[in-house]
Amino acid sequence: MYNCPYQIFRHIKILTFCCLMAMMGCKTKKQIIVNRAAPVNAPKPPDNKMARLNAIRAGQISFSTFSGKAKTKLDIGGSSNDVTLNIRIQRDQKIWVSVTAIAGIEVARALITPDSILVINRLQSVYIREPFSYVNKFAGEQVNYKTLEALLVGNIILELLNEKTDIQSASGNLTLTGDLKGLMYKLIVGPDMKASQTNLNNPNAGQSLQVVNSAFIPVGNLTVPSQIDMSSIVKDKKIQVNLHYTKIEFDKPLDFPFSIPARYTPAG
Repeated sequence: MYNCPYQIFRHIKILTFCCLMAMMGCKTKKQIIVNRAAPVNAPKPPDNKMARLNAIRAGQISFSTFSGKAKTKLDIGGSSNDVTLNIRIQRDQKIWVSVTAIAGIEVARALITPDSILVINRLQSVYIREPFSYVNKFAGEQVNYKTLEALLVGNIILELLNEKTDIQSASGNLTLTGDLKGLMYKLIVGPDMKASQTNLNNPNAGQSLQVVNSAFIPVGNLTVPSQIDMSSIVKDKKIQVNLHYTKIEFDKPLDFPFSIPARYTPAG
């Protein structure tokens, strides 16, 4: 029995930490994969810590708006479903997510801002309204709105690039490790200064998140991961999100339609 909508909504507050909600679609065009190896004649990367951190910051995607459509496999505690996510982002302001399932029927919609989380479940005619700080109960105080934005577009979480970060170089990659207020982190950064892997671990709270970015593709003059695999553990709950973007656009005019129908009631 196809139970994706129920599963998504039942776990929506935890899924927000994993980067929100869901993304089936028809056969897509073959994507051009970018070779991330440094060119033979590329200048030697800086060996000074601050210079390396600045180079990594400069290598992240800068945008005003983002629009993406992705096929996603969502596994919550061993229950796996395929859905489609349409994501729109107004940088530093809002993240809009539409979740569709069989036959392209929308089953849920979310609007995330730096202050709030709104989710409507169209199948059960209920909604969730929470302050964004609710996420911190699951993800720790280090996670904020900009964390979600960064993970959804394949950027590095900038708070992890600080003077206390340890940087090691090997095989053309940089490995960054450190402790951010009890959050242990490890980043693997490729020669193009893009994140290949992000590992976050809060052992005291029983929280961990691994994000792997792969299959980088060109979008205009930008390089973006088309495959983002997230695996999280929040105490006894395990969630796996395999997100494959089939369409990505930057800096296009976007609408963010969101309203709660009068007949909808708060989720219990």
